[in-house]
Amino acid sequence: MDYRRSAASSNTETRDVMKLSEPVGNVYEMVMVVSKRANQISIGMKQDLDGKLQEFASYSDNLEEVFENHEQIEISRFYEKLPKPSLLAIQEWKENGTYYRNPEKEKENF
Repeated sequence: MDYRRSAASSNTETRDVMKLSEPVGNVYEMVMVVSKRANQISIGMKQDLDGKLQEFASYSDNLEEVFENHEQIEISRFYEKLPKPSLLAIQEWKENGTYYRNPEKEKENF
């Protein structure tokens, strides 16, 4: 998922949890799937941010020279303005873009 181009809202909204859980049929299972997906998105965003910030990192140990890197500041501001990973995961869930499976239910079917 390209979180930079997501249609997810960056504001908190009230959502009908019962309607969101219709594909699964269980509110708690839906929350578990969305929360795990939000963790995956969060880890991906952090790795992207760390990788971009490493390009501009300076490794000098000189305490006298306080150095602001404007590129790092702009990259950090961009990532701060992005929607939170939980909002991205909910938007992905609403668009049926989340793949999930429940091994317990698969055992019952066999």
